[in-house]
Amino acid sequence: MPSNHLPLLLAAYQYKFGRDVEAMAQHLIDDIAVGWDELGTNLLDDAPPTLVATLTGGEHWPSRTLDHLITPDGSPPVRMTVTDTTASDLGMPWGYILHPQGIEVISMAHTGTGPLVAWDTDPSTPFSDHPAHWPAITTRRTPTTSRTARPPRPAAGAAPTGPRTAARR
Repeated sequence: MPSNHLPLLLAAYQYKFGRDVEAMAQHLIDDIAVGWDELGTNLLDDAPPTLVATLTGGEHWPSRTLDHLITPDGSPPVRMTVTDTTASDLGMPWGYILHPQGIEVISMAHTGTGPLVAWDTDPSTPFSDHPAHWPAITTRRTPTTSRTARPPRPAAGAAPTGPRTAARR
């Protein structure tokens, strides 16, 4: 849900990844074999302790990948591609796309683009799980037909990669 994931991803970008969207994408997308079971407070490394306390209520938990999956036929699990067509079948109500200017938050209940939250947004901003209730810090990304050298990449919660186990958060 955006109220949980968006502050964590904004803080991770600003502190752990030093405002480097490529480094963040490398960690969240490229460096994992299958996918994420849970994003943890280790993404808040280097964030001010007061911000960490605000976002976590003082709790600490590790990020966990989906590397413990067992497929029905015993073959190694593989990444799955999430599309508008498959998102609902995979139980993914939200997607997050990393852009150079911010993070796009897409409700899978709606097609198209979602609000774009600038990377410099204060992570302690209270976000609702209903984008219509978000403060005026969001904008809408305008779809384009031209592609950049490297297309935007979905963040961790955007692309489930196989059967999902229950997560705490």
